[in-house]
Amino acid sequence: MKLYVIDLEAVETRYTSQWKQFLPAQLRQQGFDMETISGNSIPQATTPGAFLNFAGTNKYKSEQLVQISMMFANNVIKPGDFFLYTDAWNPTVIQLKYMSELLGIPVKIGGLWHAGSYDPQDFLGRLIGDKPWVRSAEHSMFSCYDYNFFATKDHVEMFANCFGDWTADELIEANETVKVVGWPMEYLRETILPYNLLTKKNRIMFPHRIAPEKQLEIFKDLEKEMPEYEWYVAQEQTLSKDQYYTKLAESQMVFSANLQETLGISMYEGALLGAFPLVPDRLSYTEMWDPMFRYPSEWTKDWASYQENKSKLINKIRNIMGSNNSDLPRVVRNKASLTNSFFDGRKIYHAIVDSQT
Repeated sequence: MKLYVIDLEAVETRYTSQWKQFLPAQLRQQGFDMETISGNSIPQATTPGAFLNFAGTNKYKSEQLVQISMMFANNVIKPGDFFLYTDAWNPTVIQLKYMSELLGIPVKIGGLWHAGSYDPQDFLGRLIGDKPWVRSAEHSMFSCYDYNFFATKDHVEMFANCFGDWTADELIEANETVKVVGWPMEYLRETILPYNLLTKKNRIMFPHRIAPEKQLEIFKDLEKEMPEYEWYVAQEQTLSKDQYYTKLAESQMVFSANLQETLGISMYEGALLGAFPLVPDRLSYTEMWDPMFRYPSEWTKDWASYQENKSKLINKIRNIMGSNNSDLPRVVRNKASLTNSFFDGRKIYHAIVDSQT
């Protein structure tokens, strides 16, 4: 079996650049004979507030399709080969399925779902919503995959509610392609380790994209209320990964009021670096984080609710910041649990191996 990785374009400020570097190495360490299929260069600037560049990503994916098509045309693809899409929202999977079935070359296909129109807080959900073309496209892509990989059950729940009015458990039981696997991010432990030597500052960090669903306005208002701390918004600066990890390692807290989060990589990175993750009790956070790191969801479910509960959130932040890292042992325990369940690729690797049986 040959493993072909259909990668996601690398943006330096996002984890996709790390996947470009580390994921092939991790797959080879597992013994896979693998090859990455990439597009050519794209604009590094993402569409404001988005994860990628809306025009550039289509150029990138089209170039991937050309390569896949030529590999079929030249009889390079063999029965049983596995195609792993690191972003399942890639229309080329439909053309891949088309070629596989019409040419009589059965392959296996897996895709990692990050977001889609089924998430009302995602760009697709906000700007396109439930228009038939996008929902039909997502359903078609989902049907092309032999393995639909999701990082968390919360993400499956959102998908299931939209497409079948089911619960996550019902969809997982009814559709054997759906797998809750976490993401293949073993590299983070070693990558981040050297930054743990940095000295903490009286800093609270906002590590998320600047987008409506991240509710930056709440963070900014807390800054006005508590000027005794340094409040730092990562994406207000142009930071390299090294600079980002340095700022994160020096922070005592990483804060979230997110309305969208299907995993939460930056909060995990903060925990790896000894920062206290403070998250709302909703989304993937409920599934992943110990109760001591979660505050009631209604405190930040919208601006009005935040105003009603602002004093409670301020008191909680001040108590944590004044604890002098006394909660660090629980941070360590929780991050170990997160590492095993949500930031390790073993379940994906096992699924690829099992596809051959």
